[in-house]
This record gives sequence, C-alpha cells and structure tokens, in this order.
Amino acid sequence: MQPYLQVAATVAAGFAAGLVNAVAGGGTLISFPLLTLLGLPPLTANITNNVASCAGYLGGSYAQRHDLARLADSYKPICITGALGGLAGAVLLLYSPEKVFESLVPFMILAACVLLIFQNALRGAIVHYQSHHDGTSGFGQLAGIFMTAVYGGYFGAGLSIMLLSVLALARSDGLVLLNALKQLLALVICLMSAIVFLFSGHIAWLSATALAVGFLGGGHTGGRIASRLSAGRLRQLVVIFGLTMAAKYFLALYGTRP
Repeated sequence: MQPYLQVAATVAAGFAAGLVNAVAGGGTLISFPLLTLLGLPPLTANITNNVASCAGYLGGSYAQRHDLARLADSYKPICITGALGGLAGAVLLLYSPEKVFESLVPFMILAACVLLIFQNALRGAIVHYQSHHDGTSGFGQLAGIFMTAVYGGYFGAGLSIMLLSVLALARSDGLVLLNALKQLLALVICLMSAIVFLFSGHIAWLSATALAVGFLGGGHTGGRIASRLSAGRLRQLVVIFGLTMAAKYFLALYGTRP
C-alpha cells in the first residue's frame, strides 16, 4: 500500500475508533486490528495504539473537566495508583517475550468483546449496587485500580468498561462523575505507559500521529451525533468485527499446527 493511502487508512481507523468510543465503547477493537492489517507487527500496533489513544482520553477528560473539578479532593490517590499500574503494565509488555504477547492477543480481544456485550448489564448492575451500598475509597478500590491499570498498560481493550466497574464498586458518585473519573484515570494510565514506550523503538510515529488525529476527529464527531446513532447497533458491529479478528489471530497462531 502506498504511504499516503496507509496514512489515510490509519486516520480512518482512528476516526472510527474515536466515534465508537464516544458512542458505545470498544474503539480499540477497531484500531488495534486495523493497524495489524496495515502491516504493523502486533506489539508495535499495540504500543502505537496506546500512544495515540492518549489523545482520545485527553479530549474526554477535557470535556468533563467541570465534573472532575468536583472530585479534585479524592482523585489524586487513585491517579497515582493508576499511574503505577500503567507503568508496571508497560514494563511487563516490553520485558516479556513478544511471542507471549502475540499468543495472548486473541484471548484479550475475546475478553474485551465479552465486556462489550455485557456493558449494559454491567451498567445496570452498577446502578443497582450503588442504590443499596455506600461506596468506600479504601484498599480494595486501589488494588482493583492497580490491577486494571496493569492490564491497561499491557493491552487496554475494554479498559474503560473495567475502570468504570471497579470505581463503581467502591464509590457512591453518580455515573456522570464516575465516567469523568474513568476518563481521567484512563488518560493517566495511557500517559504513563506511553512515557515508557517513548524510547522502546516500537512506536510507528507516522501511524501514531495519524491515529491520534483520527481519534480526536472521531471523538468530537461522536459526541455531537451520539443522540442520532444507535449505541446498541454500533456495539454489535464492533463485537462482530472483534470476534472476526480474534478468529483470524487464532488461525494465525494455531491453524497450521498438526
């Protein structure tokens, strides 16, 4: 593929992922596989996607800055924990064998698809739980955030859904405030892992820039037209695409074995 066509395709992938994230969630299930289809090795595609996704989370955090201001007294310990987890996940990714990551990719995509399928059920469970329990901000919350952040630094598909669930189990804030905190926490996790990745030699900078531009454009567009799109239908399409790509990776890994 010609370089300018690859850049255009990468921007389009980022746009689609950003739009999906704004409306339904699960954008990484689009952007990561498409980067591999465009020729990037899985590890490079994952790291490039991680760096570029910082732009999307930055936009989301800025959009909810007024909600975050209401939580300023409580989010610092959470963000520090998320930063440490993102750092640990990024180091784990870089210093474990690349083959290990490649072998885990289809399983992680499947897990993200399952999270996306049950996203509405999880939200319902969160509302029900919060109506019957008072949230706490103790050790359990920080431990859950750290483990989720490790996953976010390592791969990250479905990270937003996981973070929202962990936060809701420990806090009594409404879903709007929880979503704002989730955006900030995801941004911190991605930024910390991106710092680790900066000098790894695994970032395709042209693709990362093109993807970030797409993320910003898609996120902005999705935010403006979200009310006119069917989140459920969009989620179904993302799950179908994710399952298709998981099957492709499974065949690549195990299809030729006797």
